[in-house]
Amino acid sequence: MRLYPAVDILGGSAVRLLRGDYGASTVYDEDPLEAARAWSEQGARYLHVVDLDGARRGAPANLSHLRRITSALEVPVQYGGGLRSLRAVDEALDAGAARVILGTAALTAPDLLGEVLAAHGPARVLVSVDVRGGRVATAGWTRAGDLGPQEAIERLKAVGVERFVFTNVDRDGMLQGPDLAEVRRVAAAVRGGSVLYSGGIGELADLEALARMRAPELRGVIVGKALYERRFTVAQAEAALSA
Repeated sequence: MRLYPAVDILGGSAVRLLRGDYGASTVYDEDPLEAARAWSEQGARYLHVVDLDGARRGAPANLSHLRRITSALEVPVQYGGGLRSLRAVDEALDAGAARVILGTAALTAPDLLGEVLAAHGPARVLVSVDVRGGRVATAGWTRAGDLGPQEAIERLKAVGVERFVFTNVDRDGMLQGPDLAEVRRVAAAVRGGSVLYSGGIGELADLEALARMRAPELRGVIVGKALYERRFTVAQAEAALSA
């Protein structure tokens, strides 16, 4: 499995939210490029960059930071947040993103999802299924709908989505570990595709537990706060996921 250190951008800084609460953010680096550079220098082979301003606004707000990161570093970057039009997706890819992550738009605008998949192919498009209280959250994690994660995944697969990001928003930033039973259910729903997990990773044992699941659909883990808080290093995380 792959490790994806997270760089979440809010107000021009690299931050982490607590349970998706924009009012409970912690700034870890004033410059997102320096946060990304730190993970790259530690040996990260991939980066996960989220435009939190864009997710809340509904349109990208930090493409300049994405461009700085992809220009300065040779690490592939997947980018999401506010990508709710084909033009926004094109701009993110033009700014250097290797892959884009669609969230709300994939569920609320199926025509757009079809356009993006047709234009760029399923290999460059991930869809984020973010769950709060057991239901899929939308509008930058600010609202929970009526759809369960497995039903959402089935609907998305039916229109050609192959790659997913699954986030348990209730666990995000809490450092209390993943719900392994939930991860198994999601991996089973993704069957034939792939999924990256995010939410609550707090120690190496959490990564080791995910690796021991040996779920072929589970291809990687996104980690933010635990790395910023120096609970383990990038190298230690890579080793745990490879064990």
